[in-house]
Amino acid sequence: MSNSASIEDLTVHRLWEGEAPGALGSTPEDIPSITEISVAKSGEARPCVVVCPGGGYGGLADHEGKPIAEWLESLGIKAVILKYRLGPRYHHPVMIGDVNRAIRYVRAHAATFGVDPKKIGVMGFSAGGHLASTAVTYFDEGHSASSDPIERVSSRPDVGILVYPVISMGPFGHGGSRENLLGKNASQQLIDALSSEKNVSLQTPPCFLIHGVDDAVVPIENALMFGMALSAHRVPFELHAIQSGYHGFGLGAPGSAQDFRALLAAWLKTHGF
Repeated sequence: MSNSASIEDLTVHRLWEGEAPGALGSTPEDIPSITEISVAKSGEARPCVVVCPGGGYGGLADHEGKPIAEWLESLGIKAVILKYRLGPRYHHPVMIGDVNRAIRYVRAHAATFGVDPKKIGVMGFSAGGHLASTAVTYFDEGHSASSDPIERVSSRPDVGILVYPVISMGPFGHGGSRENLLGKNASQQLIDALSSEKNVSLQTPPCFLIHGVDDAVVPIENALMFGMALSAHRVPFELHAIQSGYHGFGLGAPGSAQDFRALLAAWLKTHGF
């Protein structure tokens, strides 16, 4: 695959060969990429999940990246970690452009990655959960007239996994994420457009959500509102509201109240992952 490099046994792929759309420079922070932690074996055609770490749209949390990908790999699911561009240097629509491109990129290179192009999911945590929620609500089937073959491929995820996600840009949202994503003094129209509970459709893929009732950073209302929107549109979903789930627990310590790995593994299996 062109334009990739191996770093510490991880393979990093730039999402665009040249400058990414809207790039403000050529430093690492200007270059969105995906990192794969395993090499495809001959004959494989595994499901794949694009992992979106959180960080308030101003950073990328390490514990919501590689450890998540390694766990998914242990299930036989290929995982790639998305490095998307961040605020305050970048604002919408750059971030959604990056996640849509990541899904297209994996699908377009499915044979090289050893994945099934019909089983590509997206998983996000906190602000990365918001990014994943935009991926499952804003997508297209590809642009057939594009000169870029990757852009001709669908950006629709086949499943979405949202962990203590920011969903709304309104009163229940996270102020720092909103400002980094939308800038200061965003219009109500823009706030509504990026409040994912308002953008669920009949085409939104099945979703798995987990959120702590006592989350003091991103209120559980975010997950509840998204679940209600999914229900209203008859989109299959599973929602776990755990009594004690501090913000940022990642996969949860083994055996803890926050450990949702068995629940998610079972749900993924029911969807062919």
